[in-house]
Amino acid sequence: MIKIVTLIGARPQIIKAAALSRAIKTNYPKLINEIIVHTGQHYDHAMSEVFFKQLGIPEATYNMGVGSGSHGIQTAKMLEQTEAILIKENPQYLVVYGDTNSTLAGALAAVKLKIPVVHIEAGLRSFNKEMPEEINRIACDHVSTLLFSPTKTGINNLLREGFRLNNEGPFTPDNPGLFHCGDIMYDNTLYFTQRALKESQIIERLGLTPDRFILCTIHRDHNTDNTKEFVQLFEALIQTSESLGMPIILPAHPRTIKAIQERLPKTLVDKLESGENLRIVAPLDFFDMIAMEHHCRFIMTDSGGVQKEAYFLKKDVVILRNETEWVEVVESGHGFIVGTDPEKIHSTVKQITNQTNHSFPSLFGDGKAAQFICNEMLKNLTA
Repeated sequence: MIKIVTLIGARPQIIKAAALSRAIKTNYPKLINEIIVHTGQHYDHAMSEVFFKQLGIPEATYNMGVGSGSHGIQTAKMLEQTEAILIKENPQYLVVYGDTNSTLAGALAAVKLKIPVVHIEAGLRSFNKEMPEEINRIACDHVSTLLFSPTKTGINNLLREGFRLNNEGPFTPDNPGLFHCGDIMYDNTLYFTQRALKESQIIERLGLTPDRFILCTIHRDHNTDNTKEFVQLFEALIQTSESLGMPIILPAHPRTIKAIQERLPKTLVDKLESGENLRIVAPLDFFDMIAMEHHCRFIMTDSGGVQKEAYFLKKDVVILRNETEWVEVVESGHGFIVGTDPEKIHSTVKQITNQTNHSFPSLFGDGKAAQFICNEMLKNLTA
């Protein structure tokens, strides 16, 4: 039996880890022993603990409780504690997801201890190094042993950076293995959607009418930490709601709540408090989020994960950024990059409401990415 340490810290990573843990429990209980380490990057109940319970993820063996802080402070705390845990556990692999500070800290700690790094969601690029996430994902890819990309675009990005597709094992950081595996979040969407629609009561609780509301999420620091763009974005959201006669529902990330309090003028805050157009609600658990995505008219977001969930559930998505890692969603005709430009937002919303393209081709695999990843981890140890 091999031992792996799975490192998670943010909401999307917890959700992705559910698919891997489920695959291990179902198909490899006598072959893989998984130790879960939670950095505490998302540390409140609504952003973390509730997902463990709802998605059936085994309880974390270690919880660092790192919490918020500057990039340097947060990453340093994670690096120090991850190193100590890896020395104690001595696993065959460290598994990391995506592009957070948890991802970077884990990868750096493991590679220096000569523990192979497994990077799930490898190869994604925004080509914008002003995004901390872009730095994290590039650095992680270049110290990983096994790189699992959800898309062909991700593989092509890695090839452009000098990686080789046809390396033969055993794989190492100097001879890494590249794999196009499909999207592990798609595994979860297929597995949980019907249960979520059955169990969630969020539509009734919020008094919403299916197909008569817009779902919005905002949390990226380039939106929340820039006063001009943040104000501009909220003005555009309120105008969009008024013009369509539909409420926009915004489950608020803690960073977004802080920005609302610190950056918005009183006139906008008053409109938010009236709740007529743009309604701020508490963060949603996974089932409620799936139900909201399923029942909404369309989605507006700066989240990469939500862009994909929109596509999985056959919803158009307005991307509140100037670039995206998920270019396939844009190329499909169902993702629209607008940044925070009010004119682009308004014209795009008009385009979506008149959308006649209802085709959503399969872009993200067959829903068995987690099983593929487990098989490759096992194969590399016997190569």
